[in-house]
Amino acid sequence: MKPLGLFGGTFDPIHIGHLSVAWEAAELLDAEVRLMPANVPPHRAAPTATATQRVDMLRAALRGQSRLALDTRELDRSGPSYTIDTLGEFRREFGERPLVLLLGADAFAGLRSWHRWRDLFDLTHIGVINRPGVDACIPVELERAVAARRTDDPSVIRAQSAGRVIELAVTPLEVSATRIRELLAEGRDPRYLLPGGLFDDPALLAPYRATP
Repeated sequence: MKPLGLFGGTFDPIHIGHLSVAWEAAELLDAEVRLMPANVPPHRAAPTATATQRVDMLRAALRGQSRLALDTRELDRSGPSYTIDTLGEFRREFGERPLVLLLGADAFAGLRSWHRWRDLFDLTHIGVINRPGVDACIPVELERAVAARRTDDPSVIRAQSAGRVIELAVTPLEVSATRIRELLAEGRDPRYLLPGGLFDDPALLAPYRATP
């Protein structure tokens, strides 16, 4: 069964680094990937753009292809966006379909700070997005918890609904949403750091422009 990959973030704004990672992960896993904008991220400051503005940007960025899709369920809930709650919703909706939570290597290394982190493996696989040749520093407790779950075979992910950890080596693109917001606030045009669809409507990037 084709896995369903889940890629969350504030997407404030969505940029080519996000899209490239999600696309390569989808290819490596032969999966559909859903991008899920977070409502109130527990570990970060509130986004600059509103939920509606971020959804509009994502819709514009995802036009013209079918491998990546938008999922707004975390925006439909009030309060913090706890991943364990979102995964429970997906599991109830999709039954035994393999789910793969896509995390950057740094986020994975900090997994122990997540709400009910050990329960994640009952609901999903974890795809650790890493740059080729770069080994993340994994805390000893976390490594002990996942050592027996590791696999490098995507067919294992497709054969089981949850519980495994797979490393996904993707092309590194050092793109920073913070830097993009700074450039836009300065009145500059980060043309090739953002998907082209975001420039079709000037209102899409208005949340980051300096007020005249």
